Amino acid sequence: MATGLSRIAGLVREVVAARYFGTTGPMSAFTAAFQVPNLIRSLFADQALSAAFVPVFSELLEHKRRREALQLAGALFGLILTVLSVVTVLFVLAAPLIMPLFTDDPSLDDLTVGLTQLMFPILVVLGLNGLVVGMLNAHDHFTVPALSPLLWNAVIIVALVAVTPLFEGDERIYAYAIGVLAGTAAQFAIALPVLRRLGIPILVNVHWRDPRIRRVLALMLPVTIGLGLINFNLLINTYFGFRISDEAPAAIEKAFRIYMLPQGMFSVAVATVLFPALSRLVARQDWQGLRATQGNGMRQIALLLIPAAAVTVALPEPITRLVYERGEFDAQSTDQVAEALFWFSFSLPFSGFNLLLTRTFFSLQSPWTPTALAGVTLAINLAVSAALYGPLGIAGVVLGTVVSTAAMTVGQGLYLRRRIGGLQLTTTARATAKIVAASAVLGAVAYGAWYGLDRALGDSLLAQFAAVGVALGLGSAAYAAIVLAMRIPEAQQIRELFTRRLRRS
Repeated sequence: MATGLSRIAGLVREVVAARYFGTTGPMSAFTAAFQVPNLIRSLFADQALSAAFVPVFSELLEHKRRREALQLAGALFGLILTVLSVVTVLFVLAAPLIMPLFTDDPSLDDLTVGLTQLMFPILVVLGLNGLVVGMLNAHDHFTVPALSPLLWNAVIIVALVAVTPLFEGDERIYAYAIGVLAGTAAQFAIALPVLRRLGIPILVNVHWRDPRIRRVLALMLPVTIGLGLINFNLLINTYFGFRISDEAPAAIEKAFRIYMLPQGMFSVAVATVLFPALSRLVARQDWQGLRATQGNGMRQIALLLIPAAAVTVALPEPITRLVYERGEFDAQSTDQVAEALFWFSFSLPFSGFNLLLTRTFFSLQSPWTPTALAGVTLAINLAVSAALYGPLGIAGVVLGTVVSTAAMTVGQGLYLRRRIGGLQLTTTARATAKIVAASAVLGAVAYGAWYGLDRALGDSLLAQFAAVGVALGLGSAAYAAIVLAMRIPEAQQIRELFTRRLRRS
């Protein structure tokens, strides 16, 4: 629930930003300026750190060595604070040389550099936040880490509304960057009281020669490379997008935010909850339990993301128009974003699968395989995008992501199958075939319902909301009826989960 609300808030943030800035050049400048520190974050902080830290921290807790676990956390806190502060200072100084490499319009260079320098300090806070989130997750506490992005988005929305009028012209986009800074500080701050309540003190120290520090860093290196390579894909989209037009990077980014909504609501939630459990199963060497838990998670992701992809394949333009088209975001922007969203849809299930497969490798403390595969798929993305952006425009750039994401799923699956002695492929393939068939019905029902209602109701905002909402409701009802009638176990699990929650409420 918390993760879903956070993703919805993220989409609301994008809606507000689109109203003020549309898919203009300044919005594309912000996109590039945010993606660079976000890439560095993936290399040195946040997910990379958490993915390497949780298995070691969980293992110490599992073996009743809590004091050593807390000492490890304190040493990492001090190390992160020192290293990321130095990286931040160096990049702020180097931004005027680095950022113009991404844009293809000199008139946007100064704005892109200024935005990057303003936002780069979030790297330090995100690094520390990654450690804190890892500690909470290792104690099976997921609520505040899931809610913190909700706060992050809320603070940015307030900043957009309150601060944007204080600037003029292209510099109005600085309000967005200020909101990012304030929101990042707020999401880190709300986790600290939870640590105290759970009795998890952060005892900062400089015992950086601790062999467990080296172990975390050794695990973090391939994780860092792997996640960094994945985030390079976003920069590839931005780089080639600027070669299409000043508006294309922002259009691709806006489509990506809609695409990420089901990803964040479903697959991120599944992977986040399962990751500590997978790490514990590995620590116990319970391989049968590991295969069962991992396979069940894959089928749950398929059950939720394949129909989500069917929706955005069937209704990319109506959804984009309903979500974004107001203020500076016009019909031309809608066409560009809808095109990107349509093609992003085909990578949605693969992206969810990759998240869980990668977390499984991390739980095994064997992250070099997904790291190597991420390097291969980065090259695939680069090659496909370079070949297709000229003739196909935005579709060509996004197709690079689709092809590389699917290749990553296949590669990880093959290697993981050998590593843990199986992946329940037959069971998963049968369930997926049924899910795809049911999702095709969902897409057909949703499109038919929207088409009829759109012609009958007109194009007012209320009419659009009714047409898209009813279409999604009817399509989802048809899908739910089919997967339950097919007796897909994961569908029964999700129905029972909702039933229990309703009874408790």
